[in-house]
Amino acid sequence: MDVQDLLENAGSLTDYEFEQRLNKLVRENYRYKNLDEKNRELIMDVVKKYRTYLRKGIGISASSIQNETYRLHKKREKLGLTEEDLKDIKEILNEFRK
Repeated sequence: MDVQDLLENAGSLTDYEFEQRLNKLVRENYRYKNLDEKNRELIMDVVKKYRTYLRKGIGISASSIQNETYRLHKKREKLGLTEEDLKDIKEILNEFRK
């Protein structure tokens, strides 16, 4: 399962089903394997903010991704993120861009 599979059927899924598929994507996709559990939870939290847009097939805007990565960069020490983690998170969020 990849992001495109998730977004194709997002409009017909209930909130619960969408969240379950998103969880499955984060657990099983090879791109997420190098992230630890806390980083995966951060990605889930960011994606959940934009769940309504994703369900409509709109995706996350580039400016929203930039704002989210900036917010994470400012809090990187508190969250225990490295520069490599931030780079990976930004790449993953860009997959949700339309």
